[in-house]
Amino acid sequence: MGQKVNPVGFRTGIMIGWKSRWYASKREFGELLVEDQKIRKFIKDKYRYAGLPKIEIERTRDEVKVVMFAARPGIIIGRKGQEVERLQAELQELVGRRINIKIEEIARPEIQAQLVAEDIAEQLAKRASFRRTMKRAMEQTMEAGAKGIKIQLAGRLGGSEMARREKQSAGSIPLSTLRAKIDYGFTEAKTAQGHIGVQVWVNQGVYQEDEIHGADAQEGQAPKKPKRTYKR
Repeated sequence: MGQKVNPVGFRTGIMIGWKSRWYASKREFGELLVEDQKIRKFIKDKYRYAGLPKIEIERTRDEVKVVMFAARPGIIIGRKGQEVERLQAELQELVGRRINIKIEEIARPEIQAQLVAEDIAEQLAKRASFRRTMKRAMEQTMEAGAKGIKIQLAGRLGGSEMARREKQSAGSIPLSTLRAKIDYGFTEAKTAQGHIGVQVWVNQGVYQEDEIHGADAQEGQAPKKPKRTYKR
């Protein structure tokens, strides 16, 4: 199971929370889902070099709260917070609702799978050797304190006539272990020969009790009943 499924989706609701936190009726659900996608795409396109592995969205009746996790928050904030105000105005114009922006800095961007994948894609677009790029990315991630990393590329690697897959891994990647903190990232490198898919799995260790956000997580932490003793 863990081999086939997205590791983030596999753990959502059990070990980690949702990236979109709101409730809507059947009639409004699709519209709000598309709106979330628009917000994420707009921010990712605008701040491509800020290092944004994830964007969380919360909704209340009055406003939309957008939480941006950034490796380089200075690019988004700008001088005296002018960029944030501009972004807020642009998003409000895009969706027609009041927007509240919050920016959180990522402590160790080297072990964020999405950022590693985007860095590899950027190097491949500049015609770098794919094997050397993969090896360098793995070394950097392991040196930053990751327990394991797996990288898979798919497409016309090195400009070859036929598309193929190349996979490299280091350390341990226990994909079926729910307690393992596996981060997953995917992006596409746009090369002259065609698109190359980049998948990255990073083992960041084990979830601590204070990091568990899932709805059913507390049930797993419930104390077990003492075993019944039988007298002979």
